[in-house]
Amino acid sequence: MSKAFTKESDADDDEELSLPPLPAGGKNYITPQGYARLKAELLDLIDNERPKMVEVVHWAASNGDRSENGDYHYGKKRLREIDRRIRFLTKRMEIAEISDPAVHHGSDQVFFGATVTYADGDGAEQTVTILGIDEADSALNQVSWISPIARALLKSRVGDELKLVTPAGAKEIEVVEVIYPAPAPGG
Repeated sequence: MSKAFTKESDADDDEELSLPPLPAGGKNYITPQGYARLKAELLDLIDNERPKMVEVVHWAASNGDRSENGDYHYGKKRLREIDRRIRFLTKRMEIAEISDPAVHHGSDQVFFGATVTYADGDGAEQTVTILGIDEADSALNQVSWISPIARALLKSRVGDELKLVTPAGAKEIEVVEVIYPAPAPGG
């Protein structure tokens, strides 16, 4: 029998997304804003995107012959992607530990949520914000709290000289500034 007429497996589409690894005994820290973004995405998928796709699949299925129905096949695939993302977000939110960096406002010590400016041996400064693995965006100079730079910076203070281990070797950095968001009014 020709391969063209065999049923394709959905196994590739249905595998769970792997969760980024957490350190042994570690927690999935996230800021209140990051948690709110995950929750908003989850609710949008459940309340808007999934019902629309179910409607498309239902409409496509009612058109008859499903074997050559592109709308039906695309819709079913997209529905699996949505369901996979819903499961992923649900699991991440279940293990999330919300940590508000504003509680450290005014501190010069580096904790989760800090925006840290550091200088390397040549005096070149760089600023990063330490966030959760589900919310950090490297394009915005945000790093995960489990990244090498964040691990080197955590618990240090302004003026501390640290050793950052990189693939190119160890280099000395100095903490120049530590900033936290201001607490919400009335909070």
